[in-house]
Amino acid sequence: MVERKGRVVLFCFVFLLFIECTFEQRVVSSVAEKFALLQLRSSLGLRAKEWPIKGNPCVNWVGIVCKNGRVVGINISGFKRTRVGSQTPKFSVDALQNLTPLESFNASNFALPDSIPEWFGVRLVSLRVLDLSSCAIIGPIPPTLGNLTSLVTLNLSNNGLTGQVPITLRQLSRLSTLDLSRNKLVGVIPNAFGLFPNLTVLDMSSNFLSGAIPPEIGSLLLLKSVNLSDNSLSSLIPTQLGNLSNLVNLDLSSNSLSGVVPELGGLRNLQRMAVEKNRLSGSLPVALWSIPGLQFLDASANNFTGILPNVSSIVNATSAVFNLSHNMFYGNLPSLNRSFSFLDLSGNYFQGKLPDYARRNVSINSNCLQNVTSQRSRSECASFYSERGLPFDNFGEPNATEPLPAPKSNKKSHRNVIILAAVLGGVGLLVLVLTCMLLLVFCTRKRGATNQRATEVGPGPASASPPPPVPGVSLNFSSLGDAFTYQQILQATGEFSDANLMKHGHSGDLFRGSLEGGTLIVVKRVNVQSARNEAYLSELDFFSKVSHSRLVPFMGHCLENENEKFVVYKYMPNRDLSSSLFRKNNSDDDSLQSLDWITRLKIAIGAAEGLSYLHHECNPPLVHRDVQASSILLDDKFEVRLGSLNEACAHEGESHQNRISRLLRLPQTSEQGASGTPSATCAYDVYCFGKVLLELVTGKLGFSASNDASMKEWLDGTLKYISIYDKELVTNIVDPSLIIDEDLLEEVWAMAIVARSCLNPKPSRRPLMRYILKALENPLKVVREEHTSSARLRATSSRSSWNAALFGSWRSSSDVAAVPAAASAHKLEGTSSLKQSGTTGSQGSGPNGDKSHSSSTRRQSKEIFPEPLEEQDVERPHEG
Repeated sequence: MVERKGRVVLFCFVFLLFIECTFEQRVVSSVAEKFALLQLRSSLGLRAKEWPIKGNPCVNWVGIVCKNGRVVGINISGFKRTRVGSQTPKFSVDALQNLTPLESFNASNFALPDSIPEWFGVRLVSLRVLDLSSCAIIGPIPPTLGNLTSLVTLNLSNNGLTGQVPITLRQLSRLSTLDLSRNKLVGVIPNAFGLFPNLTVLDMSSNFLSGAIPPEIGSLLLLKSVNLSDNSLSSLIPTQLGNLSNLVNLDLSSNSLSGVVPELGGLRNLQRMAVEKNRLSGSLPVALWSIPGLQFLDASANNFTGILPNVSSIVNATSAVFNLSHNMFYGNLPSLNRSFSFLDLSGNYFQGKLPDYARRNVSINSNCLQNVTSQRSRSECASFYSERGLPFDNFGEPNATEPLPAPKSNKKSHRNVIILAAVLGGVGLLVLVLTCMLLLVFCTRKRGATNQRATEVGPGPASASPPPPVPGVSLNFSSLGDAFTYQQILQATGEFSDANLMKHGHSGDLFRGSLEGGTLIVVKRVNVQSARNEAYLSELDFFSKVSHSRLVPFMGHCLENENEKFVVYKYMPNRDLSSSLFRKNNSDDDSLQSLDWITRLKIAIGAAEGLSYLHHECNPPLVHRDVQASSILLDDKFEVRLGSLNEACAHEGESHQNRISRLLRLPQTSEQGASGTPSATCAYDVYCFGKVLLELVTGKLGFSASNDASMKEWLDGTLKYISIYDKELVTNIVDPSLIIDEDLLEEVWAMAIVARSCLNPKPSRRPLMRYILKALENPLKVVREEHTSSARLRATSSRSSWNAALFGSWRSSSDVAAVPAAASAHKLEGTSSLKQSGTTGSQGSGPNGDKSHSSSTRRQSKEIFPEPLEEQDVERPHEG
């Protein structure tokens, strides 16, 4: 009995001892560390909600991890400061110096607007994870970070870091993830990066790095992702990259890489590869097609050439997205037995007949194919094949040409004649041009009083209907979607019951429907007896020539009835932007739930992608002419599909007289064409898209669809709150239902600036849609400051034309939405802008004419979307 009691007492003693040890482990044992945490709480202005002052840090403080009574982990990612702390946020983390056992510090998405202190790499030597992404950090990367030899993850992405990458980082031999993307780093990628044997993720994209890609990266055999895109890297792609057998993602896009793509057969796990927007040439390696898991390949906008191999039975994936557009591939289209989600072969020189697989989810515009619309001209195709000594099938016509023999040169006998003819012709041409210019000046100034009275206001609505199809030309509907029977349409829509009626559109009534297999559709019923009886033909003609992932999916048609025609689209679960911006809650009350900011920005980018495709990738450029919230359709994931395409038509280019008048800086007329109706220009789409952006920012329902006087007054009152010099002004017009923090407010501010630029009263001063897209994809670059050295490097890099067009001065009249570049040229405008931006930067004149207010203090939004200098209402920063 006594022995049993002794055992019970012993057990209780051990149990209490265990409880005490466990409690001690969950309490900060070091007084210095507890005091350091309280200091950190105060200096960062953290709220009591996350870090209660009377609570136990190891138990009650969010993001604190303790081990054996010592603080080993701090995670303040996404925390919010107190009202007082948010007024003057700083990188005030000196208290961390007393937390020497710290192994992890994550402050991502928490504003720390200052430079990283040098002591980080001296006092925190136990760190294994350092995440300072999206913290608004500025200045250089401290070389002392190389002392953190235990570091496994280093993430400094999406900040304002400047200078070169420290060579001391090569000491981080245990590093697994290195992310320095979306900063302003310059210089070259250190060769010493090949000393990271454990590295699996390397991301240095969206910087200003130059030079060659270090071949040593090919020795990092554990790498799974390499992203060096959007820099100024040049030279060749190292062949050593083919040794990365574990690589899944390779992104080298938007650089200045040249030469051929090396054999990459060793990349057997590669799933995504992007090399677009470089200067690569030669043919794509055959081994690339044999990678079984390759799901995404973008090699567009290069100088690739050759015949694509037949890849039947080589690739095994069931679906993929391949973009090989705007290169110089030729010959017949390859044979494929795989299913593509999307295949873009446009802008090449393929000839022959169109294979069956190319009729769905394949873009083949601007080629040399037989019996296909929107192809290159006969002379352009013949010239291409003749220059290379290749046979051209002449679009299937009997007089196909064989390769022409190279002409024999006879320089000696014709040299003098050529020189004389060139001199005389040049002199004659010069005299003719001068005479024409003088006549134009005389005639135009004679009409100066009338022309100067021309009004320059925002565009009115597009003309009543698009140009009808050319008489006598019958559309070929055999390859245009599915041909539905009238009975199928009736059954799908419940015989057009009122319950399935979605809305009365201006070109027809829209009904919801369901096919036999359960596929949801939308059917537009067109009454051909109405005044717009040709609208459906224009829309069908549009879908027969244009295909893109940002356009509403076209499924088919029904043309059996004489009085009614039907166009069938895929159903969009979230309807359109006008009905989704504010939706009723699922609860019983009548309250409305608005879209969050991330979704709104996603919608704006998607719509810009669709319009940019129409303006810049179609030849000739196409104008939507009905851009408003109700024409922006949304699928179940809020991905954008542009609808209301029955108004779309070709861009009406400037007349020769208008171009010369602009060149001579003569008075311009308004936006009307010769007929007195608004011309179908891309600038009109840009203006309407600006109204959509403003509707997203302000939540003003119906603004994008209205042109009445009350809306005009509202617009005038709203624009005065959008300034590139004052972020706080925009808070007066932001949709009150939006919940946004400081970083998101900068994005809202940036979108408002873009919207104001789109709404410029002068059509010739509105930005191009592709630049609008780039600005929306990088909104923080619109409003954040950029240092002079970075700006100079951007302007003098080998990608000068691209960067000047995007970041240089837009005060040049050449880079405007009124005259988009042809898609076939696939060249970025802005060379003249580059020269002008360089001149402006060297002068350093600020908004007030003070040269001390130089380009180093200009906001980058002025470089992307500046107010035009010749306007009288240019905003100035408040003086005094």
